[in-house]
Parts: sequence; structure tokens; C-alpha cells
Amino acid sequence: MRGTSGDALRELSRVRSIVLTTHINPDGDALGSMIALYLFLKQRGVRVQMWLDDEIPRMYSFLPEIDKIIHPPTSPMQGDIIVVLDAGDAGRTGSAYASFRGRSLNIDHHLSNSDFADVTVIDEAVAATGVLILRMLEESGDVITKDMATCLYTAIVTDCGFFRYANTDSQTLHAAARLVSYGAEPHTISEQIQTMPLSKITALSRVLDTLEVSDCGKVATIVVPPGVSSADVEDTEGFIDYPRNIAGVEVAIMFKPSLEKETVKLSFRSRRLNVSELAQSMGGGGHARAAGCTLKGTVQDVKPRVLMRVLDALREAGL
Repeated sequence: MRGTSGDALRELSRVRSIVLTTHINPDGDALGSMIALYLFLKQRGVRVQMWLDDEIPRMYSFLPEIDKIIHPPTSPMQGDIIVVLDAGDAGRTGSAYASFRGRSLNIDHHLSNSDFADVTVIDEAVAATGVLILRMLEESGDVITKDMATCLYTAIVTDCGFFRYANTDSQTLHAAARLVSYGAEPHTISEQIQTMPLSKITALSRVLDTLEVSDCGKVATIVVPPGVSSADVEDTEGFIDYPRNIAGVEVAIMFKPSLEKETVKLSFRSRRLNVSELAQSMGGGGHARAAGCTLKGTVQDVKPRVLMRVLDALREAGL
């Protein structure tokens, strides 16, 4: 059932035990939205847990209560309701959604949402799920604390590229301004997110060594090479912006292999092509200009096939 932020508030107001979760390979919107809702529910005296079937990127370690996030249980747990944030498909949560027995609520902003939950609150027009959580908190009339504002400001600015991406509109800017009035400190949050360890700079230099541009100049790719240690590539967020910013490039793709799982994570960024549709056709999803999926195989297997599909999509779109 499709619902509103008011419906979400009513769902959460009549239960006393809640699990929150989000997608694997979590970004600022996923983590910021989840923790902000956690703080709101704790403030109301609700029993609430945060589950994540993945590791937390170090760049978000400054977020309050982030140490309260735990891995999903190995056997199914019964509860009142699970809230899936910033994920348009149950599979995007890894094992988290499957580890819960009870009602489900999905709060999301992705075009590719599959309506898997009992209640789905979705607005594809907003820049981030954090905007929807802010809307819900403001409708509740409860106090929005500085910690909640910090989490939601982080959610919004990371999903709109610090107001540089095409999804930045007046609604995005107004939401950010209200969060500043609630106590969010843009300069502090920006510094925390954009400061990176030497290991990430070193990893970036090695990833950029793999940069390739198609003969037509419209597709650029990078690969996270197997020789880069897992510690160095724990957080590769932002790497794909480099090929995306090359003049003439319409689509940038980052290939991130997992040797243990024999899979490759793909991240797409585009200027005009709807890469959400492309990713969805390969079992993933996302936004029109930023999407991703995971494919079985090696980079050598996957890369030629993906390049062909992207070039075909560009031709079909007349780009």
C-alpha cells in the first residue's frame, strides 16, 4: 500500500518494538536517515534497533549513535515492524529484511521502488530519503535535536553532491536551511565527510590508473583493482566523480570486484541518460543520474557486456 508521511507516523505510533535497516554499501542518506529516525524513536521511548548487513564507511563515523548499528541476527526475529530506509527493493538490504518477521514500512525516494513492503512512503521528487524523514519529524511536532539535524543534513548533502547535482532544487535547499536552524553545522559536517585518510588518497591514485574512455568519448570506466587492500577501499565514495567530470563523458562506470563472492559491484553516474533503468535491467536500481547493481563474475567477464549495453542505451536515447 502506498502511504504518506502521516501514515508512516501512525504505523510507528502504535507499536513498541521497531527495527530499522537500510541498503548494503550504505551512503550518507542511508545512514543519516536511519540514525535520525532511531534518535526520534528513542526520544519517544520506543524499543528500536538498527541493522546493517554490511560495514560502515569510516567517513560517517562522526554521526551520533552510529556505534549502535548491529548486524542482523543469524536466525529470524519476530517484531512489530521493520522500517526499510532508502532502499527500493528488499534484496538491497542483504539479509536484514529476510531476518525479520512482522509488518514492514518502506520510506524511499528511488524511481525503481518495487513496492515490497506492507506500507510504502515514497516521493521520487525529493533529493534524498532524509527529506522525507525531516518531513515526518516536523509533522510529528516533536523536538528535532541537533543530533537529528546533523544526521539529516548529512543525508541530504551527500545525495545531492553538496548541492551540485541535478536533484538540487528549492525543496532541497529549504530542507537544508531548516536543518541548520535545528542545529546542523554545515562546515563541520563538510569537513568530517571530505577529510580522508592517506590510504584513501593512495587507493584513489591506483584506481585512476585504470581509467579508460570509450572510442566515442562518451563512456569512462574505472576499476577498483584487486591489488588494493580491503582496508583502503572500505570507502570508495566519490571516486566515480572523476571519470564523470571528464568533458564529453555521458556515463561513468566504476567496477568494484569482490574476489570472495565472485561478484562485481557496478556504480553508474550520468549527465543525461537514465541509468536507473539500465541498472534495474541488471537487477539493481537507483536514481536517474546515479544507480548501481551487482553482477556475478569477474571484471573481465562483466565489463565488455556492460559497456555494450551502455553504448546501446546511449544510441537509443540519441545521446
